[in-house]
Amino acid sequence: QVQLLESGGGLVQAGGSLRLSCAASGRVFSRYRMGWFRLVPGKERNFVAAISSSGGSTYYADSVKGRFTISRDNDKNVLYLQMNSLKPEDTAVYYCAASPAGTNWSDDWEYDWWGQGTQVTVSS
Repeated sequence: QVQLLESGGGLVQAGGSLRLSCAASGRVFSRYRMGWFRLVPGKERNFVAAISSSGGSTYYADSVKGRFTISRDNDKNVLYLQMNSLKPEDTAVYYCAASPAGTNWSDDWEYDWWGQGTQVTVSS
């Protein structure tokens, strides 16, 4: 079992920045690939970014590439998502998730543990 707790969401103007954090506890954090997903009410949950267990590899959705950066600190058991040049369409609840295995980094069914989410609202 992995417990995940997101923080750092809030209200920001378009063009601004936010950094989300996801604190992990339970099993060894460094063993898991980690991802960020986002959900807009009435729509499907979408992949945002993922990072390998070591932090050496990352993968991004096209919609956030060049604006968002995923990183992790395995010593502190924390996952981050730095979001720059935010747009109103980035408004969503953001979730972090942990995956023990698999090859499809952007598929939410490969992630076994999820946080409760943090709201990000970008005003125009």
